[in-house]
Amino acid sequence: MLVTFQSKASADVLMLGEPARQVIAALGKDPADGKGIVTVEQLPAAIDRLRAAIEDDKRRQSARTEEDEERDAEEGRSGMAAPVGFAQRAWPLLQMLEEARREGVPVVWGV
Repeated sequence: MLVTFQSKASADVLMLGEPARQVIAALGKDPADGKGIVTVEQLPAAIDRLRAAIEDDKRRQSARTEEDEERDAEEGRSGMAAPVGFAQRAWPLLQMLEEARREGVPVVWGV
């Protein structure tokens, strides 16, 4: 499933499958619904929720041990093959939400 987040404030943000559902849930929206909107009134709360989820992910990543890193390297999940975390995936959407708030326009997906 490809989800395209759109706003008149910035370029589209594309996400696939489970990462898109995780980000939608972090916004406080139903991830099972194929369409959604963050209204202008909802933008401040959505930004705060997404920023908090990004910070939680960063804390989890920084708590990784050397043993975790070694295990990932042994399994071929290091360097360019390292998994992309929630914070990395959500950052472009956070920027879109902030631009939308500045311009007073909503963010939509699935339309």
